[in-house]
Order: sequence, then structure tokens, then C-alpha cells
Amino acid sequence: MSTQQSFEIRLAQKDDVPAIHAMLFQIAATTGCEDKFKSTTDDLARDGFGPSPAFEAMIATDTTGPVALCLYFPSYSTFRGQAGLYIQDLYVAPSHRGAKPWGSLARNLVQAVAKQAHAQGKTYIRLSVDAQNIIGQRFYEKLGMRPADDEKIFVLDGNAFTDLAQNK
Repeated sequence: MSTQQSFEIRLAQKDDVPAIHAMLFQIAATTGCEDKFKSTTDDLARDGFGPSPAFEAMIATDTTGPVALCLYFPSYSTFRGQAGLYIQDLYVAPSHRGAKPWGSLARNLVQAVAKQAHAQGKTYIRLSVDAQNIIGQRFYEKLGMRPADDEKIFVLDGNAFTDLAQNK
């Protein structure tokens, strides 16, 4: 999609699954959630690169291979009456973070996703960021994102999800 000196940002392919999995695990490790990280490379290959992909990802690569990731999926706002994207995960290897000669890989990845979304007629991007991740929050605000103070994320999973799904 775009090149920043010796970096390329492109749409992830099935061959990238091991690198995607490794970067997602690094997010879990950084946030102290290794015990919650259950996905496998088979899960990602099936759900991202099968007949009905549940997500896409932009990958930044250098001469050594993938070094950054932005994983996202479609979103729809009934209030807006418009389609958008939800960014689930954004990761840049520690060695490639910060204001280096090539610029911000995180910004370049989000920009590549925004360009793709815009070209597809989508009108917004949503995401959530860990409440303790102040650096991440500042980064997203610098991009022009704003916190949705009128919303709170709820999750239904585990036994509660199974119980509800099975009418218990």
C-alpha cells in the first residue's frame, strides 16, 4: 500500500499468520494478559483467511519481515446509518517504535486502514484502548480520535455467554 523508506505497509496474507499470532501474543504479554490469550495460528488462518473472513490486517514489514500490525473488521453504526471499521489490535515491535527516520509506523498503519476504509465508502473508525494505556490514548487523540465518554464497553463471554446462548 505505501512505502516509508525500507518499510512496506500491505494487506496481510495467509502466510503472515505466524507473525500476526506472535505480535498478538506480544500485546497480551505487554498488558499482562498471557493467560487470557487463547487464539492459535489455526484460529487466525481460519477466521481471517477462510471463505468468510472475520477480520483483515495491515502489516508493516522491513527487510527482516513483519514488524507492525493493525487488525480490524467491519463495523456499522445504526445512528449514523453508515459503515465503518473497528480496529481490534495495533502493535509495533519495541525496536520500531517512536519517531524514527521513517516516521511513526503506528500512524502509518492506521492511515493505511483509513485510506482503505475511505476507498470502500466507510466513514469512521472505532476502537477501544486500555484505560491504563495513557500513551495509547494520547496517540489516538493526536490522530484526531476522541474518546466516547457517553459509552461504556460491555463483554459477554465464558459461562455467561454459554448460559445465555443455551437459554439457561
